[in-house]
Amino acid sequence: MPLNASHSAHSCIPALSAEVQAALASHHPVVALESTIIAHGLPRPRNLQVAEELEGLVRSAGAVPATIAVLDGRAHIGLDKAQLERVAADPSIRKLGHRDLAPALAAGASGATTVSATAFLAAHAGLRVFATGGLGGVHRGWTETQDESADLRLLARTGITVVCAGVKSILDIPATLQRLETLGVAVLGYGTDRFPGFYLNSSGEPVDWTVRTPEAVAEVMRAKDALGGPGSALIVANPVSVKDQLDPALHDRVLTEALAACRERGIVGQAVTPFLLDQLVRGTGGASLEANLAAVRGNVSLAARISGAWAAAAQDTAVHRNAQDTAAHQNAQDTAAHPTPQDTTSHRRPAAGR
Repeated sequence: MPLNASHSAHSCIPALSAEVQAALASHHPVVALESTIIAHGLPRPRNLQVAEELEGLVRSAGAVPATIAVLDGRAHIGLDKAQLERVAADPSIRKLGHRDLAPALAAGASGATTVSATAFLAAHAGLRVFATGGLGGVHRGWTETQDESADLRLLARTGITVVCAGVKSILDIPATLQRLETLGVAVLGYGTDRFPGFYLNSSGEPVDWTVRTPEAVAEVMRAKDALGGPGSALIVANPVSVKDQLDPALHDRVLTEALAACRERGIVGQAVTPFLLDQLVRGTGGASLEANLAAVRGNVSLAARISGAWAAAAQDTAVHRNAQDTAAHQNAQDTAAHPTPQDTTSHRRPAAGR
């Protein structure tokens, strides 16, 4: 698509919906949602039904949903009904990672945002919590291909809390966790000491830190802010329930077959992930898709609760600060009205000795 040289700087500023603007101004909880799952992750018309369901889950927990997409060269933080329907129905909607944002804006293009693009735009707009399904990571065979998702480096420099079901199980999970450690990205297991396996409740890999309540996550967020230092994401790894997970034996068998087919067909680069995910859907008779959606629903609900706990903590801090300011102001007024008497006692200098 040709680039538009006359594209204005104003159109490069994300457009916040009125609802999201009002929520941010009043410190009301907001949850960022990606749009790739709507445009490219689900068949029509189920994709729109799921998009509306996810926004409904956020609202039912008392937060405001902010689904993010680029439409006609403008990033939108929060979509209205017509915009959501467009993302779900328009086959020309592109898939945009973080690196694609500038060309898309300059070209006046429309696209659904991936994890990296959504996290970047959400943090840029001041949102603190983002819910998704699974993150990208280090691909299998990395030593030969050097292939890893752009999600990792972007999250290493973006201060947002990401609620996910781990990383996609088609990836090299131990290598991905090692990479996150190298990049300084903190990982919390939510109610678990094992890193989730996306479609599976557990990947078998340990996590260093476990939290059990949204308030505990909000406390980590506050401590992270207080420490300062390099801005990086906080990953909250929330496992899909055992009852909703994909059968582990079926998962392993189909994934092994899909990886073999990928090698035989010479599929490489960006084509690998969609191919493997499609093979999993086909090979499991759609069960992998249902496990994915169960994980996303759980992540969205948890993210809304975390956002609520964060907003409540922020409001408590603001109230405490206002009380301190009021007390300090009152003390200053009292001091001005009743100054401390100065010591007027005269002190005679001793006479100089003769």
